[in-house]
Formats: sequence, C-alpha cells, structure tokens
Amino acid sequence: MAAIELRNVRKSFGMVDVIKGVDLEVRKGEFMVFVGPSGCGKSTLLRLISGLEDITSGEMLFDGKLVNALAPSKRGIAMVFQSYALYPHMTVYENMAFGLTLEKGKGKEEIQRRVEKAADMLQIRQYLDRLPKQLSGGQRQRVAIGRAITRDPKVFLFDEPLSNLDAALRVATRIEIAKLHEEMNQVTMIYVTHDQVEAMTLADRICVLRDGYVEQVGTPMELYERPDSIFVAGFIGSPKMNFIAGDKADKFGCTTLGIRGEHMDIKADGIWEGTVIHTENLGADSYVYLDMGQEEPVVVRLDGASTYQSGSVLKVSPQEDRIHRFDTAGKPIR
Repeated sequence: MAAIELRNVRKSFGMVDVIKGVDLEVRKGEFMVFVGPSGCGKSTLLRLISGLEDITSGEMLFDGKLVNALAPSKRGIAMVFQSYALYPHMTVYENMAFGLTLEKGKGKEEIQRRVEKAADMLQIRQYLDRLPKQLSGGQRQRVAIGRAITRDPKVFLFDEPLSNLDAALRVATRIEIAKLHEEMNQVTMIYVTHDQVEAMTLADRICVLRDGYVEQVGTPMELYERPDSIFVAGFIGSPKMNFIAGDKADKFGCTTLGIRGEHMDIKADGIWEGTVIHTENLGADSYVYLDMGQEEPVVVRLDGASTYQSGSVLKVSPQEDRIHRFDTAGKPIR
C-alpha cells in the first residue's frame, strides 16, 4: 500500500485548465472515492495519479517520493477501466497473466499461483479457459479486476468500473470490490464514480470535485451531515437535498434553507403548504413531490406505504434540528 499526496496539482490541455490546483492526501490503505458532476476533472485526476497524463504543474508524491516524471509501470499501480480493456483473442487466464509475463523474474509457477489466487477471490476460476466474448459483462469486469490483483500493486485505481453493468450486477460487483479491499490487507484504492450511492457505500473518505477544484473531503457521513457548501449538500444524498429560499427561509435566519426529504414531516399544523404533483412508490420508501412555489419541487421521503394523490394539498414542517442554513455565498451558517 502507498500514501499519495498532491500538492497544488494542475493540468491543462492547450488553453483549457481542467485541474486547477488540487491539494489532497490519500492515506495508506484508504478507500478514497472521487465524485462530482460530468466534466469536473475526476477521471483526469485519476489519470494524473496513474501517470497516463503528465502534470502541468505541482507535485505528486508516493510515500513521500516525487513521482512527477515516473512512468506508470514504475509507480506500483494497477488500473481498472470502465471498458474492461480485455484482449479478445486471449483466454481469461492469459488476460490475467499478461502483465506478469512482461515482468522479469516471474516464473510460470508464480504466475499460475497469482492468477488462480485472484480467480478464487473473485469466484471466476471456472472461466479461466474461456474467451471474453463468452462472458457476461459482470464476469468481464471481474476478469479486469483480477488482472489488476495479479500485479500485486501498491495502489488500485478504478475509473467508473461499474457504469456498464445493470443495476443488480452493480450492487453485486460493488460488494465484491468492498470485500476485496478488506481481503487485500486494506490496499490503497482510489475509485472514480458519478454515482454518489457507490461513493457513500464504498468510501472511507470521499473527495467531491467541482470544476477542477476540491470542494470537500470527508467521510460519507461528514459530507451528509456537515456539507461545507450548498453544492456538496445538493450532490450528496438521495433524493437530493431540498433548498428553500425567500420568506420561507428568512424565519430561520438564512438566505437558503436546506432540508433532506427524510427530515420533513407531513402534519396538520405544518408551517409550509404544497400541492402534490407526483408520487414515486419505491417499495420501502415513497417520494412525494410538492409544488411549493420554488423553481424545483420539494421532495418528502416517506414510508413506502404512504400514498398521496396528485393535486392533494399537504402541510409540511422541517425537523428543525436537521435544518442546514446557507448564506448568500452558499456557505453553511453554523
């Protein structure tokens, strides 16, 4: 495992600045997840760490040693891509063994031992003689992960590895990745995703990126409970946080009030009134969307048995100990 430090790292493509001065520490054995909207720079930052892209300015350190000019093959990293990147003419075994065959001093017995160990961890030993075209998407992704494991890297880098899988496979593979982190003695992992549910369930800490900058770094619950900006508050959590402005927020001493759907109650003496415009029944939960005169509807998260007809008028109140207050700059008032 390795500790990674970025000091004022910048990356430009021509005249376009993509990474605009990132300072970040990834601890040894940590599972760090990069999240943010499309175009925020999260995949570019991962490629800078891997060495697949050169840093424009700043410093990148692995275990305190500068690696700006170090080739990817010398950094002790293994990368898993969204596209799997398997060789179609090679068997699963050959794909998983390929990187090892290029390393000096690796005998056939050691290569076989590593491949079979990785295959057992991922429950794909029975597929070692098959070609990638004979596998499902989830099986191919496990092969790609297994190929990375055989390298015995200091750092695993994952670039949206589950985005090509269906919902059920995403959940199953997410669990496998979490188990893998535990079984490999907490090897350092950095994981890029646009899915904040993946981020919340996998990460030791999450780095939220916005427009090439780090917006906030913290544990999932730190970001959920104490966001450092209105942007983070709206990005972390599902459904997204409700933001209420104007007279409805003034009485709480803020420009904008943030309240999550699960922290709102429907009650006869509620302080706000809204008209039901849509209800989503998701089994365990129901999301009730209210028109309260805001640009976006307000979402109330309720028990799955709750049903309200469109056009119904409801009164709601926020749980006052769960309110987030923001000033005109979008910063929290605490």
